[in-house]
Amino acid sequence: MAYSCSSSSSSTSSIFSIKPKTPSPKPHFIKASTNPSPPPPQQQPKPISVSKPRRPLDENIRDEARRNNPTYSHLFSAKYVPFKPDPSHQTSDESYSLDEIVYRSRSGGLLDVEHDIAALKTYDGKYWRDLFDSRVGKTTWPYGSGVWSKKEWVLPEIDDADIVSAFEGNSNLFWAERYGKQFLGMNDLWVKHCGISHTGSFKDLGMTVLVSQVNRLRKMNRPVVGVGCASTGDTSAALSAYCASAGIPSIVFLPANRISIAQLVQPIANGAFVLSLDTDFDGCMHLIREVTSELPIYLANSLNSLRLEGQKTAAIEILQQFDWQVPDWVIVPGGNLGNIYAFYKGFHMCKELGLVDRIPRLVCAQAANANPLYLHYKSGWKDFKAVKANATFASAIQIGDPVSIDRAVYALKNSNGIVEEATEEELMDAMAEADSTGMFICPHTGVALTALIKLRKSGVIGKTDRTVVVSTAHGLKFTQSKIDYHSKEIKDMACRFANPPVHVKADFASVMDVLQRYLLSKSPNH
Repeated sequence: MAYSCSSSSSSTSSIFSIKPKTPSPKPHFIKASTNPSPPPPQQQPKPISVSKPRRPLDENIRDEARRNNPTYSHLFSAKYVPFKPDPSHQTSDESYSLDEIVYRSRSGGLLDVEHDIAALKTYDGKYWRDLFDSRVGKTTWPYGSGVWSKKEWVLPEIDDADIVSAFEGNSNLFWAERYGKQFLGMNDLWVKHCGISHTGSFKDLGMTVLVSQVNRLRKMNRPVVGVGCASTGDTSAALSAYCASAGIPSIVFLPANRISIAQLVQPIANGAFVLSLDTDFDGCMHLIREVTSELPIYLANSLNSLRLEGQKTAAIEILQQFDWQVPDWVIVPGGNLGNIYAFYKGFHMCKELGLVDRIPRLVCAQAANANPLYLHYKSGWKDFKAVKANATFASAIQIGDPVSIDRAVYALKNSNGIVEEATEEELMDAMAEADSTGMFICPHTGVALTALIKLRKSGVIGKTDRTVVVSTAHGLKFTQSKIDYHSKEIKDMACRFANPPVHVKADFASVMDVLQRYLLSKSPNH
């Protein structure tokens, strides 16, 4: 029996309204616009003050937020609409409440979350910059999260009490000084390390949004018993963690023997119901879509556009961390291809709402063993053809039939974007080189770095171009691939930058001899 539910009226939510501190002036590249008729001041979401009295000892941060945040009628709203690859040819008025359980449009196409941009434009770009900046690094619920600090742009109508968050986001954007100078001749290379997160990957950014909405639906007595996903590892880790936090059952479909032990143990440890299936990710995805159409299980894969609302905040964070200056390039690994669209959406919203005056050029990097978008790009965007994904060390992007292909193409076309690929040897060598400068990255970041290497060699990316490489997961999730590389145990791979341990006799003379030769190789003049 199929389960469905209808639209319902939205519930009220809190708008943060602590007395603002006048922010220090910052240099910006655009002049903020003004609006002659803003809403009443008491309804405006306002910056967080620097100091506030400590909450009572018997009160937690949810209770504090509920006490301090008066409830107003919603200033902002969002809804599902059919994804529009060509808005000029779309006249449909089809839309759905976010409180409906729906994943596809009537025509079977993807959905997108559409915000009331006119309402958001009530405030100028400077207002939004100051508001977002005021929330960074705070523990005020829920704004300590890098996602929920942009709540008005994510899920504006959800009540703070329904939010499930581990204060994800606010991830490190670091200057890859040595790697950029030594290997690429670049002086402005940065890495956005989204793997520094609760479960070790960028998937936390989207899952906090999706599970929060599920938590809301369950409180509204919608027919949702659990949440399910197909996964190559990171999605299941994030889903199971956030569901465990909220006490919601999670169901995970994994391809047998195709993910790392570090990834497999996370959903198991988080109490998920894990099914190991004798198929690849695309087979798992097909099955979970069939199952969720028949059982009261909410689909958590990126077919569900809610996750992209959280993932887009990483793009906003990049701008914020550069003091609202726009980088020239952003390189994102791509598998199921929702993330490249999420980054485009975050950058585009900032431009549309006056926070910046342009967006960066995007690059989507794919493993050559799972490269349908790359082949589509090289064909001049002619008819897309799915591929059979072969095994790759970048296992999270081992996807041959990506759900978000239309979204990705749209994002790349509208950002003057590029698609590149990386062979297994290229991505592993790039990972090893980066690790030798202290990065300790995942293989997927190795794919992105390979794309950067190729675009630097071809002159497409200049040596002074400010470039951001998005690192999607923590290297600790992929230690076996590093062990195999440095042990030179990968078939048909030279492992040029392997650094195996040196076995030495346990006596002073032998140790001194080895160390002297090593030091001489590093500093011949001494």
